[in-house]
Amino acid sequence: MNSSIHQFTKGLLVLLVLCVGAKHSFSSAHNYDFVETVERVSSSVVAIGLYSPLKQSGSQMRGTGFVVDNGQWVITNHHVVDEVLDPTVVEHYVVLHGQGKDVKTLKATIEAIDPQHDLALLRIQETLPSTVLANSELLPVGSEIAITGYPLGAVLGLYASTHRGYIASVSPDALPTTQTQGLTVDMLARLENPDLIYQLDATAYPGNSGSPIYRPDSGEVIGVINKVFIVAGKESAISTPTGISYAIPIAHVHKLLSRAKGAH
Repeated sequence: MNSSIHQFTKGLLVLLVLCVGAKHSFSSAHNYDFVETVERVSSSVVAIGLYSPLKQSGSQMRGTGFVVDNGQWVITNHHVVDEVLDPTVVEHYVVLHGQGKDVKTLKATIEAIDPQHDLALLRIQETLPSTVLANSELLPVGSEIAITGYPLGAVLGLYASTHRGYIASVSPDALPTTQTQGLTVDMLARLENPDLIYQLDATAYPGNSGSPIYRPDSGEVIGVINKVFIVAGKESAISTPTGISYAIPIAHVHKLLSRAKGAH
């Protein structure tokens, strides 16, 4: 009898140790301050606008961007700044930095573009807090990510929004289509020579174009949001988001930065 009790007690002790060990392991894996990470990244996230006083008052919000390198370079999507500016009037792109109504507007120049990967590099004359870029390696499927940007513009002021999710797939850069008639020449060319991009299980909206996606534990930027998958018209991207978004891996940002620095 005593032997049975001893064996039971010993087994229970082992079980408790395993449970404590598992709990400790789980806590260690999530031992980071996400609030602090978001705050740090948000200080480097900016809104991208088009300043054209003869067309409208204020700046027209076009998307999101984030500060890199020495604090005077800003990454965004090429489609955010692809509108040809009218040389006969005052018109230029601007970077908006701040929170609420306390916003600084900085004139920006386009220094380099990469239309193939939907990237653009802007330059400002003032130094802002810079993000930390991850290395060029692709993160594996299942990795946790976060997105910070300005999904719905700045009608009531500049307020960044953060969403979390994970990498659902690393796939060729071509949006899925239910019919072969929906395949464009550009999409076919991409499928023949595919660049791999991240498919994310995370909610993003049109204004998130150019937003950084980053690791929740370290804040290292691993990619740039550039499109969302929609099932109906553009309005549905806001009213009924699919939760499927796409992002350009950070390797292409590194290449664009190197090219721009070499030109300078």
